[in-house]
Amino acid sequence: MNNKRMFDTLHPGFLEPEHLSQISSGQDYDEMVLFLKDYEENKKLYNPENIEYDYYKGDFDAFLTAVRKVDESWADIYKPSDRIYCGFYKGEVVSFCLIEDMGIYEEGGISYKVGGPGCVGTIPDFRKKGIGLKMIDKATCILKDLSYDISYVHYTGVASWYSKLGYRTILRWNKEGKWESIGD
Repeated sequence: MNNKRMFDTLHPGFLEPEHLSQISSGQDYDEMVLFLKDYEENKKLYNPENIEYDYYKGDFDAFLTAVRKVDESWADIYKPSDRIYCGFYKGEVVSFCLIEDMGIYEEGGISYKVGGPGCVGTIPDFRKKGIGLKMIDKATCILKDLSYDISYVHYTGVASWYSKLGYRTILRWNKEGKWESIGD
């Protein structure tokens, strides 16, 4: 698969200077994929007690309160119409992500339906407990159940975390516009 072509198709213009000007310096970011055909929920992952996972159905402003505990700027990204998947503790959101539809990528006469988890966060008091990783495991299963072919993680600085589920880096880039394709 042509990794750079897939990236440019799914995120046109993303590596243009005007877009990169809003990105933090001094860090490389990864684009990652997971082919979903054989993906199964990882039953070996620690599943914390008293944590339930489901789509968010509550008051949107209450949801944004949890988002702001992770990243204030993400409150502008989430919309009430989004597919929002969460980890809940006693009914309160402690972890969250978008389940995004990224469109169709075509190569070699084959069409791939692409989606992925986005804007993934866990509020500080609940980090390092396995909640976020289990949530992404379940969100990845949802993508497969929705007939997506590829789960795509866009713009992450925590590639080693996603790799625990089998996601692999296909492209690495930085604010300066330097990029490298990995495993073409």
